[in-house]
Amino acid sequence: MLYIGFLFMALGMLVSYILRKKFTKYSEVGLQSGLTGKEVAEKMLRESGIYDVQVISVDGFLSDHYNPLNKTVNLSPDVYRGRSVAAAAVAAHECGHAVQHATAYSWLTFRSKMVPAVQISSNFVQWILLAGILVLSIWNNSTVLLVGIVLFAITTLFSLVTLPVEFDASRRALAWLQGSSMTTASEYPKAKDALKWAAMTYVMSALASLATLLHYIMIFAGSRED
Repeated sequence: MLYIGFLFMALGMLVSYILRKKFTKYSEVGLQSGLTGKEVAEKMLRESGIYDVQVISVDGFLSDHYNPLNKTVNLSPDVYRGRSVAAAAVAAHECGHAVQHATAYSWLTFRSKMVPAVQISSNFVQWILLAGILVLSIWNNSTVLLVGIVLFAITTLFSLVTLPVEFDASRRALAWLQGSSMTTASEYPKAKDALKWAAMTYVMSALASLATLLHYIMIFAGSRED
């Protein structure tokens, strides 16, 4: 199981590397419309009938996200000011989340409801799992480990629920980029490729979390057989 953990770590690093390479590559491909990421986002929001969401710039590289609490599309500087295919793709993807929010997309709603539980779980799960392994090895008691497994299962479920949310946001973004003629026939495949690799980072994260959860479940199951 240790080897599987290293495998997912290596794959995750590889996917992140490819994503950065793709983003850098497509950042050099100018958008024929000449619009910035901010302007692309504002245009998609308007054409989607959304007028209460603000597009703002935040620090960081690929730190782009949608905040449903204050209804803001937060774009990294390269996306906010960029006039490239990469900037347009990322900006449209984040607006896809805003459209999900406005239409009460079920998976996003479910994911949002999980946030408080995930925040609590994330703060304690690693310590409880460590304590659970120690208690199991010293006193052969698996109760604490079971509590850790339950908490980790919450974070794993959150990672899995994130997948349809991210894939749907990309689907909405690509449909708009193509339908609104925001991207040309040569630009669209590049935008699609960029979003595909962005989605792969979430896939790897979910698989790694699931593999780790199964590892602890196997330890717990083995202790019950002793």
